[in-house]
Amino acid sequence: MLFVSACGLAVQHDNYEIIYAMGNDDPEAPAGQPAEDGTDKFTIGVVPKLVEIPYFNLVEEGAREAAEHLGAELIYKGPPIADTAQQINIIQELIEEGVDAIAVSANEPDKLLPTLLKARSQGIKVITWDSDTYREGRDFFVNMVDDEKLGRHLLDTLAWNTGEKGEFAILTGQSKAATLNEWIKWMKVQQEEYYPAMKLVEIAATDDDPQKAYEAAKRMLAQYPNLAGMIGNSSVGPPAAAQAVKDAGRTGQVKVVGLSLPNLMAPYLADGSAQVATLWSPKKLGYLTVVLAVQMLEGNPPQDGMTVANVGIIRVNGDVVVMGDPVDFTEENVNQYDF
Repeated sequence: MLFVSACGLAVQHDNYEIIYAMGNDDPEAPAGQPAEDGTDKFTIGVVPKLVEIPYFNLVEEGAREAAEHLGAELIYKGPPIADTAQQINIIQELIEEGVDAIAVSANEPDKLLPTLLKARSQGIKVITWDSDTYREGRDFFVNMVDDEKLGRHLLDTLAWNTGEKGEFAILTGQSKAATLNEWIKWMKVQQEEYYPAMKLVEIAATDDDPQKAYEAAKRMLAQYPNLAGMIGNSSVGPPAAAQAVKDAGRTGQVKVVGLSLPNLMAPYLADGSAQVATLWSPKKLGYLTVVLAVQMLEGNPPQDGMTVANVGIIRVNGDVVVMGDPVDFTEENVNQYDF
């Protein structure tokens, strides 16, 4: 499996090689360039699962940079907690404001669908990013990575650190988030196919709340005395799990891996309470989402192999855009990143 990032290291894990390639992208790329004078200003509503956690704060930074670069107006608004009813209210407000496009990271696909269909019926373009909904509810989905590759890789990172055996648990975000559940599906497949001595004992939903994640990890450490490791598949999970492992005095005994920001995970990777963090650039995800929304409004849908300035080459498979490959952060390389 090949995972590409923005620095110059190569790490070998058994038969897997993780290559970190140099990276600023081509500034002359055709997509993501400033709009010509006289172009109508589009209004883009970007709705995260929730606000005021580091991951979605970085997404907002990228989205605002893209909007400024392209001369678009951005409304970035999300609920304070991962609550679908509040997300629906925000989307309804955007519909009433008459925005040109809505880009949403979906908490619960089934509950959001009627509101997204309403937006589309009124001529508003709808895309999803970070977490998908049903296809009829949007024009396309901006995915960070390939779901199968990521899910299998997350399980691999834990297996590499537990000797490919033992009980493990998963700390997920919102229990009905489609993309999170797709990653979990592939974790299970990878375990069944390659790691028969490993056993999944629980999947705990945290609603992307750091305190809920910590309490869930703390409870599982007590409930499963033979627990060998935990995987967090939303950004609050790994740091919460690592803190719980530290507090329980089980550093080095219970391994922690998963999706989170390098700045959040650096101290835990340094003291051994976490082993691997994996992620992409949330800022690039926000930037790409707004660029593709503006392009769609201009009549230019995303194309496979297209280079997007400040992001790189994207892949398109049907109605799914894949931004790129994830990056593994370890004690050895985490300080080379700042986000």
